[in-house]
Amino acid sequence: MADMRLIVAGAGGRMGRALTRVISETPGAVLTGALEAPGSELLGKDAGVLAGLPANGVQLSADLWTLSANADGILDFTVPRATIANVAIAAERGLVHVIGTTGLSSSDEAVINSVTSRAVVVKSGNMSLGVNLLAALVKRVAQSLDESYDIEILEMHHKGKIDAPSGTALMLGEAAAAGRGIKLEDHSARGRDGVTGSRRSGDIGFASLRGGTAAGDHSVIFAGPFERLILSHHAEDRVLFAHGALKAALWAHGKKPGLYSMADVLGLGDI
Repeated sequence: MADMRLIVAGAGGRMGRALTRVISETPGAVLTGALEAPGSELLGKDAGVLAGLPANGVQLSADLWTLSANADGILDFTVPRATIANVAIAAERGLVHVIGTTGLSSSDEAVINSVTSRAVVVKSGNMSLGVNLLAALVKRVAQSLDESYDIEILEMHHKGKIDAPSGTALMLGEAAAAGRGIKLEDHSARGRDGVTGSRRSGDIGFASLRGGTAAGDHSVIFAGPFERLILSHHAEDRVLFAHGALKAALWAHGKKPGLYSMADVLGLGDI
């Protein structure tokens, strides 16, 4: 099979540069386009040079329609507004759209869902193998332990992260809620401050820390009578998310239209 031709959205950012490097190292994948926001001072720059590689001749552009004419997929770790702008073009061009963007609203999710009858979308709050295994474990533990075990999710990211809780924390919350057979939006406790009263039974709590250069730390705490079970994952370098996203793109190439997750990519859908 020919190499999968990929566009990196947000190619000038930290994640975009990591994706460019990983594509250059991966057999079966080739960088064919580098997308950046209109007005960016990086437009016209060489994607390889920005990623610390030799020049590859792929210049950053703000024109996804033109870039996508000769592409098979797009790796999208940008911001919600940019991702939603990319959705329709990716679907129209028949691209595999791998979405790692976090902070998506319910209306954003509806837009993404609207194209999945004709497009292949792989979306996850975290593309890490370890995190997705963690989510499977969280769901299983939540099934096994009753409401006498309170569930709290703690996450920490670098000081530049703009959304909270993290997409990964919310993914873990959804896994816990699925295990309990409840809806997360009905049992989510966030931002406790002041005199809050005692903890409501059945809630899933979230706490977000920001500072330094932390790539991503997540812990799910099951706090029961006289014991605590803590399941954790610690990301050491954002390159792990790039590897996961590329694995997702290669897996999805040729799949029938639909909305997929990393659980599907890793064969964890039945857990």
